[in-house]
Amino acid sequence: MLRHGRNLLIANPAFQKWAASFPLTRLIAERQSNALFDICSGFVYSQILLACVRLDLFSKLAGGPRPCAAVAEDLDLPFDATQRLLRAATALKLVDALEGERYGLGELGAALLANPSISSFVEHHALLYADLADPVALLRGETATKLSGFWPYANRKAGDPAPAGGEAYETYSDLMAQSQADIAEDILDAFPPTGRRRWVDIGGGEGVFASALAIVAPEVEAQLFDLPPVAARARSALQRRGMLSRVTVHEGDFVSGSLPKGADVMSLIRVLHDHDDETVRGLLARIHEALDPGGTLLIAEPMGGGAGSDRVSDAYFNFYLLAMGRGRTRSVAELTALLEAGGFSDVRVVPSRRPMLANVLVAQRV
Repeated sequence: MLRHGRNLLIANPAFQKWAASFPLTRLIAERQSNALFDICSGFVYSQILLACVRLDLFSKLAGGPRPCAAVAEDLDLPFDATQRLLRAATALKLVDALEGERYGLGELGAALLANPSISSFVEHHALLYADLADPVALLRGETATKLSGFWPYANRKAGDPAPAGGEAYETYSDLMAQSQADIAEDILDAFPPTGRRRWVDIGGGEGVFASALAIVAPEVEAQLFDLPPVAARARSALQRRGMLSRVTVHEGDFVSGSLPKGADVMSLIRVLHDHDDETVRGLLARIHEALDPGGTLLIAEPMGGGAGSDRVSDAYFNFYLLAMGRGRTRSVAELTALLEAGGFSDVRVVPSRRPMLANVLVAQRV
């Protein structure tokens, strides 16, 4: 109630004018203005990053600082345009400006260079930004989104067969595989597999998580389950990594089919938030049936909707999923309710290193 009253006061133009001039409140008013401007200009910042990625700027600076003129020649851009880009990238800490109009890698540019998967996501977001061109139309369901075409299962209704043909799964499988390694490490640190016997990763894609599990805990039977075209890609990817003999691949459809039995752990990594409640309830029922008594279900994905609403989960991911055409981020309380309705108990959050990428929730099969 106090917060509501404070916000109404802030919304008063006369109060804003007074706060901007009064010494004790001037800094607060300035901070609010800067925060609003950052929200307004966020799209411009993202496009500056996209230009840097498409021009491969960070690789061109990896050898050390270079004069602006030399960078312009490498980028095949006019000097003025290159200078504009480099100064913008400097403001975003992607690039460092040095004496003599020379530029080197900035803190964030170096981090991106060390994580190539980020560049893939930066390119991928061109689809999302096109879908968000008219956010009101998107909210009203009036936009035929590009993201819904990127994800082959996005427009699938209950009872529909999975899209056929491996080419439909190639692009998104590659994108997911590139981002999975760091998340796999975070999950296995948060929930060590020691003492587990058989672990099935549902919707396991190309087996990045299952491979990490097999390496960290070779005594655990690492398995994955996914649609037949994705399972075929998983076998090829595992063979390239030399992991095919250490990971068992099952194929099927978790939306309508049965799951492998005999596991004491099953995991859903960035799976549930892609689906509506009806699909989630059906999947949890199938997992409950397949898990050994006393077995564990692990869910790892961005979670939001709580009192401390998170902008990554509740702003970014919720609108990404809206453009994708299905799913939403759920709070821990919402997931707990779904799990308990599905027969699971002892639902608890396991602290993870980077919850913005994946919160970890575990539950026991009764």
